Amino acid sequence: MASRYHEVYEGWKNDPAAFWAEAAKEIDWVKPADKVFDGDQGVYGRWFSGATCNTCFNAVDRHVAGGRADQAAIIYDSPITGSQRTYSYAELKAEVAALAAVLSDLGVEKGDRVIVYMPMVPEAAFAMLACARIGAIHSVVFGGFAAKELATRIDDARPKMIITASCGIEPGRVIAYKPLLDGAIDMSKYKPEKCLVLQREQAAATMVEGRDFDYAELVGAARAAGRDPGCTTVAATDPLYILYTSGTTGVPKGVVRDNGGHMVALNWSMKNHYGIEPGEVFWAASDVGWVVGHSYIVYAPLLAGCTTILFEGKPVGTPDAGTFWRVISEHNVAALFTAPTAFRAIKKEDPNGTFIGKYDLKCLRTLFLAGERADPDTIMWAERMLGVPVIDHWWQTETAWAIAGNPVGLGQLPVKYGSPTVAMPGYDVQVLDDAGHAVKPGTLGNIVVKLPLPPACLPTLWNNDERFKAGYLEEFPGYYKTADAGFMDDEGYLFIMARTDDIINVAGHRLSTGGMEEVLASHPDVAECAVIGIADKLKGQVPAGFVVLKAGVDRPETELQKELIGLVRDKIGPVAAFKIAMVVARLPKTRSGKILRGTMRQIADGEPVKTPATIDDPAILGEIAETMKTHGVGSA
Repeated sequence: MASRYHEVYEGWKNDPAAFWAEAAKEIDWVKPADKVFDGDQGVYGRWFSGATCNTCFNAVDRHVAGGRADQAAIIYDSPITGSQRTYSYAELKAEVAALAAVLSDLGVEKGDRVIVYMPMVPEAAFAMLACARIGAIHSVVFGGFAAKELATRIDDARPKMIITASCGIEPGRVIAYKPLLDGAIDMSKYKPEKCLVLQREQAAATMVEGRDFDYAELVGAARAAGRDPGCTTVAATDPLYILYTSGTTGVPKGVVRDNGGHMVALNWSMKNHYGIEPGEVFWAASDVGWVVGHSYIVYAPLLAGCTTILFEGKPVGTPDAGTFWRVISEHNVAALFTAPTAFRAIKKEDPNGTFIGKYDLKCLRTLFLAGERADPDTIMWAERMLGVPVIDHWWQTETAWAIAGNPVGLGQLPVKYGSPTVAMPGYDVQVLDDAGHAVKPGTLGNIVVKLPLPPACLPTLWNNDERFKAGYLEEFPGYYKTADAGFMDDEGYLFIMARTDDIINVAGHRLSTGGMEEVLASHPDVAECAVIGIADKLKGQVPAGFVVLKAGVDRPETELQKELIGLVRDKIGPVAAFKIAMVVARLPKTRSGKILRGTMRQIADGEPVKTPATIDDPAILGEIAETMKTHGVGSA
């Protein structure tokens, strides 16, 4: 079908307030807004001022009352523990209401903060929704985060209580959470009053008398008694949650999400961007600790009356590279949303897609990728193997939903490999030079969004308006700085090439590491790669490439290096000065799959390295340093 995108985008641009007022009709309000957008409130304005609402009511109760009581709301699938459980909307309401009653009994009130420190279990979603039900503000901290990192978040959020589990389970190991939590509370200046602990059979937690309470015992009793404190009315502009951005050092950066605008934008995105109707199954293969988990495991699918999948597993190794296809086939998934990293891992283990043929995937209509730059080679591999549209889209923790994408629900636009397509309604995206002037199409620059940001984007940072202004709004007055670099072509397609920190200056030429990664990834033997700029006395910086090979590839490294260097020379030119290509077993990543290029650059330049809090396996940094050393990099 012909895309309605241009017509819809122009409609938004001509009258933003009318556009979002129309989208807001899909939400059940206690009281509608006095003003759709109030430019005099907050740092740059606030959405739906004067409105009152409850997010949990919209995600759960209204579907129970509206005929979806028996429809599946959450499907929990855990290949790690070999267990599955489906919760209907009615069952979800009973679980959330019982937990909300327990939180109230333990003294949690409207506006109080609750830290959720949980693995990928249904109770993590129940905890988020129960907080929303009683007007408390949740802050999910990725399960298994180190005690020191958790302590900094406790001191910043000052939570009334913490909801946790006794352990998380990774392939081949059990991670006890309770000792980490106890250590964090010992370290923190602020002391939460109470902890609610979900005991998992893989590792029991030792309870602290007077502070720790048993989740199953208290919630079970409340559920049996049919208790429900009801939905607390909050202002649309009240915070729903705080989410601390990954890789923070010092005082963590707490992104604030409001209630009203968040519901409107996320609900709009399900149908218009993802092309998903109520009742269909949507799977975001992420973690509730990340923004994707907040937006597209928990809130957006439930607001839209869909079925969401909560998956406790990995793309490979639980048990094999076919686990994604099993989940899609078993649960009738219409759309999968995951990180390009996941597909690169699958492609590395199963380059010929052998596992795909073992499952019936007729139900799958679309694959969405976000979180890391989706290289064209990975997109084309997925298209070839799955036979469905593969949609790259781009957004940030700060925005909660896509800044740029290919709006399937409005009619898909032609794909341009390497581009997340076009700006979504709500976002006036521009590319500026360092002095703040617009650049010509095709010219690399700073990607910014003209203020105001649309609904669901952060209004500020938790208790820190000044840091919000300094970090995001001051460098380019009137704009939000994304800190991503790229360009826009003459058809308005965006190309995100790197974080601005990853743009390198080779003898006066500004070059994107993302462009070089695209070239390396196109080599038939390469599963994934990273390019960083390293200090060079003569040229200022030179690029260094790191490649992970596909399973079964066994070739002399010198031969491969020659081919990779030749590829970059052919596609980008001698100006790139690309002469260093190293084969590594794996790349250092955060638990959400982002490659830690900045840390790799610190190692290469001989700078002091602080192990990022979000790193998946710190041992990889030693492996990378050793590889650099053998290639004469980073030894200075």
